[in-house]
Amino acid sequence: MGRTFLYILLLIALPAVAQIYKYTDANGNTVYSDHSPDGVQAQPVELPPLNRVEPQAPSAPPAPETDNRQPARNAYDILELAGLPNEEALRANNGTFTVNVLIKPRLQSPHQLRLVLDDEPYGQPSNVPILQLVNIDRGEHRLAVQVIDGQTIIQQSPPVPLSVQRVHKP
Repeated sequence: MGRTFLYILLLIALPAVAQIYKYTDANGNTVYSDHSPDGVQAQPVELPPLNRVEPQAPSAPPAPETDNRQPARNAYDILELAGLPNEEALRANNGTFTVNVLIKPRLQSPHQLRLVLDDEPYGQPSNVPILQLVNIDRGEHRLAVQVIDGQTIIQQSPPVPLSVQRVHKP
């Protein structure tokens, strides 16, 4: 450990010295020094030139590009909620249920799916097309799914009206 520390210390001090010598002492240890000791065969250590980076003048900011792109069409041909009842209420006594997302083509990376409950984002985004709702109040709701990229909404499904029924057992 002491030799390694000495070696690192010498490497740090390289710019301040003109020449470094390497030799083996009487105990068989390799030693680095800035002078060649008397009576010991020392080899000069050839070091490569130091890396150097020249300072550069600051560059002008890039000119803004004009956006000639066509408006983006929907990234997904099909994006809708599936597995929800159409005519009757959804029975969920504890208010917890899952919904399936029908999406074609497959969800592209880094896009994620996020539920929208009553026009507000709900839960954590996921890349799995089965999403869970927990402890939803009974009554009428609107449910949709969004494809997002970070905070940007890429596409949203049409909202689906949903009636949640919670039966209290005595």
